[in-house]
Amino acid sequence: MFRRAKPSAQNKRTRVIHLITLLELGGAQGNTLYTVQHLDPNTFEAHLWAGKGGYWDPEAERSLGSRLKFLTHMVRPINPWHDFWAVIELWRALKKAKPDIVHTHSSKAGIIGRIAARLAGVPMVVHTFHGFGFNDQQKPLARRLFVELERLTARLSSRLVFVSNANLRTASENRIGRVFKYALIRSGVPIPAIRAEAQRVDAAKLKNDLQIPLTNRIVTTIGPFKPQKNLSDFIKMAEIVSKQISDVSFLVIGDGALRAALEAQVQAAGLSSLVRMPGWRRDAASCLAVSSVFCLTSLWEGLPRALVEALVVGIPAVCYDTDGVRDLFEQGGVVKIPQFDFRSMAATVTALLNDPGRLRTLANSTSLAVGTDFDIDVMVQQQEKLYLDLKGGTRGRLETA
Repeated sequence: MFRRAKPSAQNKRTRVIHLITLLELGGAQGNTLYTVQHLDPNTFEAHLWAGKGGYWDPEAERSLGSRLKFLTHMVRPINPWHDFWAVIELWRALKKAKPDIVHTHSSKAGIIGRIAARLAGVPMVVHTFHGFGFNDQQKPLARRLFVELERLTARLSSRLVFVSNANLRTASENRIGRVFKYALIRSGVPIPAIRAEAQRVDAAKLKNDLQIPLTNRIVTTIGPFKPQKNLSDFIKMAEIVSKQISDVSFLVIGDGALRAALEAQVQAAGLSSLVRMPGWRRDAASCLAVSSVFCLTSLWEGLPRALVEALVVGIPAVCYDTDGVRDLFEQGGVVKIPQFDFRSMAATVTALLNDPGRLRTLANSTSLAVGTDFDIDVMVQQQEKLYLDLKGGTRGRLETA
């Protein structure tokens, strides 16, 4: 554990601006907001800047007040007009704010923000990779373009932070930045709070709320309804499992642009009575606590927070062999399945549900999978240490060549 620094009276607080594209409901966004809320106020003056229209906007406005700034031109889709003006808008705002550190998150804000920060003469720039803007599912030309953009903006960065060892290795293999700038700070979760919520859950009440039969076991997944999460494979898996096991229901927590397509797939598979899609829920830990198995069909990840939460609760996981998930394969509690092999995922889930002894053994091993480095408060303390190391050193300064 890290102790908070106590600066001398003559030292002014370090002004840090965290920049993210949108405050959507996701691990990167939630953790960024939490960081800004919890950086030591005696040492840091923390601000959060983002595009407007995200799930966390009201919470950020309530908790941060004047330390929150919405950017007019910061939008998620690639838009040359907005993207150009986003750089100008940020450059002007940063010149006025004069931060000591700009810390960017997400691919879009990371590229635009680091360019603007360099133009504005910000002394130190940190970027966290919560995954990458490129992946193996893209066309080669598009992937190459995103890799080159990351290489360029890495040169404008004082530190490059990764939430998983797998992402760190991907950056190294693609020659993104210099290794001496790399730092591993995992995307944390509130471990004690999650365990406490899971322990006090009323399973019968929650199942009734979710319209799931009290006697049914639950297979759960969590994530936004977008291509990255590949939830179509979860539905295909559910169709196979439901033909083998009668007392099972499937819970898909999340929402997004692909909802209509997923609902149509559920209906076509005859699963309308077995698959529940209640949208985003604040009680995800409770939902996991009443589940028997957690599944993840993502095709690329930084470090999936929902998986970490499942392991904290003590729920075995069956996951596709995806980059950011591999850190957790190495530590136990997770069964690895090749990507797109929903049949093998279905066979594994069926076998686990049919073998309570193995299910308990795997559940017990999850307690070893999540150490203190996955705790959200440790994550904040590690960021504080990184900032203070940058201020005290010389290697964190921006490259000039």
